[in-house]
Amino acid sequence: MDILKYKGYEGTAELDMARGVCRGKVLFIDDVVTYESALPADLQKEFEAAVDDYLETCAALGKEPLRPFRGLFNVRVTPAIHRAATLRAVADGVSLNDVVVRALDTFLNVRADVNHNIRVTLETPDGSSIKTFTSVASGKPQWGTAHVH
Repeated sequence: MDILKYKGYEGTAELDMARGVCRGKVLFIDDVVTYESALPADLQKEFEAAVDDYLETCAALGKEPLRPFRGLFNVRVTPAIHRAATLRAVADGVSLNDVVVRALDTFLNVRADVNHNIRVTLETPDGSSIKTFTSVASGKPQWGTAHVH
């Protein structure tokens, strides 16, 4: 599904085959704001007109328009995760909210590739050394061996 954007609002772009129209609704607010057009090329214009109309209607009624994503939401976790997150907050000297924000930011914006480099040096009975190393990136180990005398 395509998402339309305008003035901080987002809306859907859908095809209604039964009625032969393109339609959509503003997302992430409790008020119902819909729009439609005969052609896909006109749907963005109708979405923008619907948002403008919504804002004008709210102003005329003296009502504060709803805004998507105030930055506040409830999250349900297991007691063990709640405890671990709280302990992490105490250990880091930050709020529980900061721990959750950091965790979400990491999950959403940081690549999950893990790189490990391991080096092992073995001394042989004849006094030479064997150095073995592995580099693991994205779960693909690469081994190498060097003989040092």
